[in-house]
Amino acid sequence: MLLRAGERPVTELALELGMTQPGASKHLRVLREVGLVRDRKAGKQRLYGLDARGLRPVHEWTGGFERFWDESFDRLEAYVQDLKQARQKE
Repeated sequence: MLLRAGERPVTELALELGMTQPGASKHLRVLREVGLVRDRKAGKQRLYGLDARGLRPVHEWTGGFERFWDESFDRLEAYVQDLKQARQKE
C-alpha cells in the first residue's frame, strides 16, 4: 500500500511500518525476488517501487471469483428490495 503512490526509500518505509531498516530491507528483498517490487539506486539510497506486473497472476486468479461475487451481490440486493416491499405492504 505504501508504494502505490510511487517510489520510496527503505528508511522511510521502515519508519512508516514501525520496523528496523534491516527488517524492512529483508521484506523488500523477498518482495523483489517474487516480482512484486523493483528497486533502483538513487545516489546513496535505494528506492523501492511497486511492480504491478507481479500482481497479474493474482489478479487473473481472483478475477475468476468476480462473477460469483457480482451474482451474489445481485441476489442480495434483490432480497433486500423484496424485504423493503414486504414491509411497505404491512
